[in-house]
Amino acid sequence: MDDLEKAILIMFDESGTVDSELKQKAKDYCDKIKEEQAICSVCIEKLCFSNLVQVQFWCLQTLHEVIRVRYSSMNLDERYLIRKSVFSIACFGGFDDKSTVRVLEGPAFIKNKLAQVLVTLIYFEYPSVWSSVFVDFLSQLSKGAMIIDMFCRVLNALDEELINLDYPRTPEELAVAARVKDAMRQQCVAQIVRAWYDIVSMYRNSDEELCASVLESMRRYISWIDIGLIVNDAFIPLLFELVLVGGLSEQLRGAAAGCLSAVVSKRMDPQSKLPLLQSLQMRRVFGLVAQDSDSELVSNVAALLTGYAVEVLECFKRLNSEDAKGVSMELLNEVLPSVFYVMQNCELDSTFSIVQFLSGYVATMKTLSPLRETQLLHVGQILEVIRSQIRYDPMYRKNLDILDKIGREEEDRMVEFRKDLFVLLRNVGRVAPDVTQIFIRNSLATAVGSSSNWNVEEVEAALSLFYAFGESINGEAMRTGSGLLGELVPMLLSTRFPCHSNRLVALVYLETVTRYMKFVQENTQYIHMVLAAFLDERGIHHLNVNVSRRASYLFMRVVKLLKLKLVPFIENILQSLQDTVAGFTSMDYTLKELSGSEDGSHIFEAIGLLIGMEDVPPAKQSDYLSSLLTPLCQQVEALLRNAEVLTPEEAPQKFANIQQIIVAINSLSKGFSERLVTASRPAIGLMFKQTLDVLLQVLVVFPNVETLRSKVTSFVHRMVDTLGASVFPYLPKALEQLLVDSEPKELVGLLILLNQLICKFNTLFRDILDEVFPAIAGRILNVIPVDALPSGPGSNTEENREMQELQRTLYTFLHVITTHDLSSVFLSPKSRSYLQPIMQLLLFTSCKHKDILVRKVCVQIFIRLIRDWCAMPNGEEKVPGFQSFIIENFATNCCLYSLLDNSFEFRDANTLVLFGEIVLAQKVMYEKFGNDFLVHFVSKGFPAAHCPQDLAETYCQKLQGSDIKALKSFYQSLIENLRLQQNGSLVVR
Repeated sequence: MDDLEKAILIMFDESGTVDSELKQKAKDYCDKIKEEQAICSVCIEKLCFSNLVQVQFWCLQTLHEVIRVRYSSMNLDERYLIRKSVFSIACFGGFDDKSTVRVLEGPAFIKNKLAQVLVTLIYFEYPSVWSSVFVDFLSQLSKGAMIIDMFCRVLNALDEELINLDYPRTPEELAVAARVKDAMRQQCVAQIVRAWYDIVSMYRNSDEELCASVLESMRRYISWIDIGLIVNDAFIPLLFELVLVGGLSEQLRGAAAGCLSAVVSKRMDPQSKLPLLQSLQMRRVFGLVAQDSDSELVSNVAALLTGYAVEVLECFKRLNSEDAKGVSMELLNEVLPSVFYVMQNCELDSTFSIVQFLSGYVATMKTLSPLRETQLLHVGQILEVIRSQIRYDPMYRKNLDILDKIGREEEDRMVEFRKDLFVLLRNVGRVAPDVTQIFIRNSLATAVGSSSNWNVEEVEAALSLFYAFGESINGEAMRTGSGLLGELVPMLLSTRFPCHSNRLVALVYLETVTRYMKFVQENTQYIHMVLAAFLDERGIHHLNVNVSRRASYLFMRVVKLLKLKLVPFIENILQSLQDTVAGFTSMDYTLKELSGSEDGSHIFEAIGLLIGMEDVPPAKQSDYLSSLLTPLCQQVEALLRNAEVLTPEEAPQKFANIQQIIVAINSLSKGFSERLVTASRPAIGLMFKQTLDVLLQVLVVFPNVETLRSKVTSFVHRMVDTLGASVFPYLPKALEQLLVDSEPKELVGLLILLNQLICKFNTLFRDILDEVFPAIAGRILNVIPVDALPSGPGSNTEENREMQELQRTLYTFLHVITTHDLSSVFLSPKSRSYLQPIMQLLLFTSCKHKDILVRKVCVQIFIRLIRDWCAMPNGEEKVPGFQSFIIENFATNCCLYSLLDNSFEFRDANTLVLFGEIVLAQKVMYEKFGNDFLVHFVSKGFPAAHCPQDLAETYCQKLQGSDIKALKSFYQSLIENLRLQQNGSLVVR
């Protein structure tokens, strides 16, 4: 063994006994040898005399690399040596009499590598240099199975490396592939096909594996060779015979089916394709798919039949003659029962899309109105396919019921997978509505009659079909219960499935009941059945918490829809929900469980909607509300009384309880209108005020518990809507408490609450705003930076994001104040000291903020303040110093200099809106300040921006005119001109 062989063995060693350093040295040595001029001769010699497969593999790999990289620089002798040697090895085992090693006797990976080397030579040399390669190979096939096997490997490698378009190819590779295929068609394809036929005929009884390999190679080539070479009286009968003969191996029979699939799928003109498909007499193989569905043969035959059906359907769509359509439909009708069977029972080829094929077939049915008996039968089979496809696999039943990680993934996958199938169901429903409804009724009836808990998946699928079917029914049909709906909905409502305890079944049942609620709205005799479904163990009292919470939400939607019709049932409903209501506020919730939109609080919203109606007698209404609010408030009061003795272990649970109570009361209040609680039944309003009093104590006792502050703030929002102006006496205390030790995130919540109050009450809110504004302004100006927030790497911190949010909300707050006639708040004696810092902040932001929409808001605030605080020219100054601040600072910095920066992008839609506001600001300044503004702007601002005199004069004319559009257009072109002349010396002050 020489040094090279030793190095190769070390390099490929996988025993773990060779250290990495030695391996690296061996690799370096081998790489160095690769660079030698005579490397090809070295490799060929090793191939002929070394029995070590590692050495053989390295030599073949090296030859492959060297030919690919150095072929153009090799001399003719070297190329000839490689060609002759490699071909000799591929056909016999050596290339001279001294050779002792036969590579073809080695493992498959060596033979595949050898085939790859041969294909690389074909890439460069066929047909111009080595035109006889295929013919030479064909002449060697008589030597036996070893050479035939090698020939198949070469053809397979040629397909994979060059011809097959399933792999991405460079333009050069595509050109070479075209060259090789053209030459092969002209020179040797017919001989290769003849060889395939002869080999399969000769070896079918003695070497089935070899025959399967030959057919596998042949399958790859059918797509681009002359189809007449395969579709003839010799080859097609042979292929069908191989598929149908029971004694042969599945591998061989499956390979023959694969060739027939390639024939069927060959791209052809439909007028030629249809006779070909007809001539195949495919019915011969229909029976094979009913055998063992897991076998390789069945999956190959399934691919053949589905491919055949796709092609026949394509012919039907593309051919216009009645005869051709008739033939296509006949062939389709013949194959479809087998295709439907395949769809339900077999693993399908990944290239075949069930939904795509069935959608295409259903689309053709639209042209066949009225449907014949055969098509109606097919509709039923399509519906069966849909039902079988949407069924969950029972192996996931437990995962889906407890909804662990696997269950969640499977549910998400199925939701996505079902989308297209439900679209298909709707299309089938439109083509054959009667058949679809009968199918759904029968599915539901079978599910209803199902006595075993093992039918979870069937029941869930039947209910899902009924749910999805509802999407295609219009409102009128739903209300009247047209078709079979009048029978199906009562059947659904009266059903208790044995597997109702299963999460999926329970959820889809409730969703389906909710979907058909418009029918119940018109047919009120079924209301008691709806209530039973939601209130018993099928819904809100289901053992699975996910089901009971979803039931609470859906019940709330049902109450919204039926509302008045439920008044007679209120007593019974409240009685049924007593335990649920009590459980909601006393359960051992963790804070994590409290999050999310379905936390169970919807049951309180449903109760609020029921008892908040004016149709409920006042005394009853007071009793109902008191029976709910009193115990909830008492729980909070008890927790507040014992706050001092709370241990750190108890605190999270107690906070969670208070949080739940606030959420419950909040949800409950949504059912009561402002008119009812303030005008028609003030006693109800008084109860909510007392509740607000109790809950505001939470802020006093627990001022630093963020979750509680957030929930109380949310409740104050709610009470603003519910109690209207009668909430005013409670606001100063609430706002004062919300300001205590508030962080930026909490300040945002407070500003949003104030925005709601200002928008709802306008100037009525002035006195309270006058009181609280100084404290709010002081707190915010204390934490917010005057200049820009940090940006760039490392600036995307939680603290920075909260500060940005506070900044944005502050500008919205100031905008809301000014646009609701409350700008006088800034001028009150207590707030006056904050006026200058607020103006400076607004000025900086209007000029430099990165968010264009924030800048626009600031400009709008200035426009409004100019209108509010400034009289007409020469009038008395309302706010001393404000006019000069606007003219000297805002006008030049925001309305001129900030626009000259290249970051002001006129092509951006938001920027154009900001620009419009800036032009409007100039117009308003001219209206209010007259020449004071114009002289300063033109004589101080324009010269600093190097504005020519003639353009400055045109600007004055446009500003003094009445056409704001013309002013805007001129000012944009002026700014763009000034930018071209600007020397970068302007700085926004």
